[in-house]
Amino acid sequence: MLKHKDHFHGSDLEKIEEIYHIKKEDITSFSANVNPLGISPLLRDTLARHVDAIASYPDREYTKLRKSICSYTGAQFENIIVGNGSTELISLFIQTTHPKKALILGPTYSEYEREISLEGGHTLYYPLKEENDFQMDVEDLCSQLNDGIDLLVLCNPNNPTATAITRKEMRRILDCSLQHGISVMVDETYEEFAPESSKISSIPLTNNYNNLIVLRGISKFFAAPGLRLGYAVTGNPDLLKYINTKKNPWTINSLAEIAGCIMFSDKDYIRQTRELICAERDRLYRLLSSWKTVKVFPSCSNFFLVKILREDITSEMMFDSCIRKGLMIRDCSTFPFLDSSYIRFCIMSPEKNDELMEAFREVLGE
Repeated sequence: MLKHKDHFHGSDLEKIEEIYHIKKEDITSFSANVNPLGISPLLRDTLARHVDAIASYPDREYTKLRKSICSYTGAQFENIIVGNGSTELISLFIQTTHPKKALILGPTYSEYEREISLEGGHTLYYPLKEENDFQMDVEDLCSQLNDGIDLLVLCNPNNPTATAITRKEMRRILDCSLQHGISVMVDETYEEFAPESSKISSIPLTNNYNNLIVLRGISKFFAAPGLRLGYAVTGNPDLLKYINTKKNPWTINSLAEIAGCIMFSDKDYIRQTRELICAERDRLYRLLSSWKTVKVFPSCSNFFLVKILREDITSEMMFDSCIRKGLMIRDCSTFPFLDSSYIRFCIMSPEKNDELMEAFREVLGE
């Protein structure tokens, strides 16, 4: 198991406040990767009207919520399971499948390795290569799959590289995995930020592959991490049955259930989010690509991975300089296979993005 260095998570504003003596209200988090529009206006305007719902137990089957997810994603109703954030569902899936040996991308989100380790499993890493802009070589990955691997974990788009696998490429991976009896877990936390033309969601593939489970949540795209609502889609009825057997009842509270139905139906908010992220992603990529002091990698999500090319400046120095201006970025030296020349930041409002670019210029001498 790789050792992960301590770091500031995007939600660690209290820790930042204590160390840097900056009020958390004055910090703009470019580290949390959360929708800059904040929560859905429709949700803000209507949720309070449903407060009486907390006087009753939620529907044990969460029928209305699952129907909303069905309409939003196109998934089949019977293939949907909901949970207390995607984190709970990741944990339940791994507890259910008990993988002895898993293959995950590197670098990627560390929670996968932690959950596999807690279940007594061993993790191997498939390293994404900088010379390929951290884009996966699908044929090379497939050549690494074998009968000794139980589970393949893919974050798509991947965090922190922002690279993505197309649906066509995912079919190739799933076909190869089937040949070796490998289950595939795809975390689509950031899929909704991807360009609509990219066609990367694996949810349509759950109708054809029983070795696939796709996970999503509302923390990032819908800017509602505090609601703790996630969902998974799989076409494997036995897996759904096993997960439901392990899952505690009512892990989603009544207000979160209602909130989900409201958010998934807010088409204006969804459209505005995608338009903002798309426009700013293109603008920031063009800007940073013109600088000689950094290398910015192409992004299919709402964040960028950036390599600092000046040898006298580290990711820690960039973090420190930015946080003193109330701007919190991610020092990526904590990720496996990355070092102190990498940072990550998410897309915020145009005004805040400009503020961050100016802070970068001051440190880098651009």
